[in-house]
Amino acid sequence: MTKVLIATEKPFAPAAIAQIRPIVENAGFELALLEKYSDKSELLAAVADADALIIRSDKITEEVIGAAKNLKIVVRAGAGYDNVDLAAATAAGVTVMNTPGQNSNAVAELALGMMVFQARNQFNGKAGTELRGKKLGIHAYGNVGRYVATIAKGFGMEVYAFDPFVSKENIEKDGVKALDTVEELYSTCQYISLHIPANDKTKKTIGYDILSKMPDNATLVNTARKEVIDEEGMIKLMEERGDFTYISDIAPDSKDVFAEKFEGRYFFTPKKMGAQTAEANINAGVAAANQIVNFIKNGDTTFKVN
Repeated sequence: MTKVLIATEKPFAPAAIAQIRPIVENAGFELALLEKYSDKSELLAAVADADALIIRSDKITEEVIGAAKNLKIVVRAGAGYDNVDLAAATAAGVTVMNTPGQNSNAVAELALGMMVFQARNQFNGKAGTELRGKKLGIHAYGNVGRYVATIAKGFGMEVYAFDPFVSKENIEKDGVKALDTVEELYSTCQYISLHIPANDKTKKTIGYDILSKMPDNATLVNTARKEVIDEEGMIKLMEERGDFTYISDIAPDSKDVFAEKFEGRYFFTPKKMGAQTAEANINAGVAAANQIVNFIKNGDTTFKVN
């Protein structure tokens, strides 16, 4: 019998498992759970006879793939998949998928929530500013970017976007102004919402040069990955510009420097929280289960990333 393993150091909510289980079992597959494991050896043992694997932020390394002799597919319940060794998976003939769009609204709501939090001086009782009428630039106009645009327009913000992989027509049909270059986006907008993936082309690309182009009282909102930020460049800019703030859905490696030097001008969530809603938790898990069933039964590779 085909065995589907859910391996989650940070488990899905019980409500999500309750919806995943019938999808898997009604397809004639076995569902197994490895939750809250504390050692890699537990994961290596659990994957030994698994045909399919659903994960969250769990690291699927070459060693893990090597231990999973029957493995055919790994689905990362979420958009990012940099925690999976794609080269090792490909070499072993293992298909890797993500579940794009399932967490998008949750991440977008967090981005706008953090903007409000920072604009109102982190609710410290002092007068702040409003988002209405401010220019927001969306760097990468994918699923999350579209939700950010929709919510921001509800706040009355002027919304701009740059994405070389999305046509101007598709951006502007949403009532968003498409800009030609990333430099134009940063020099135009007081707020930037960052949604680029972390890969060899993007890591440490958001630093001093591009951020220094932003207007007065600028705020960078990062609900992407910490790896895309050039932290040295960011710190240099914030030392030079007392009007610049940085809010992020994950703390940078140099968070102690921010705490020492930039009190009130930064905010970092205690862990990556963009997808941490009950709805997103269920949506991503259910999507992962459906994708595994469709892949094994029908050969559907729609969301394959390797």
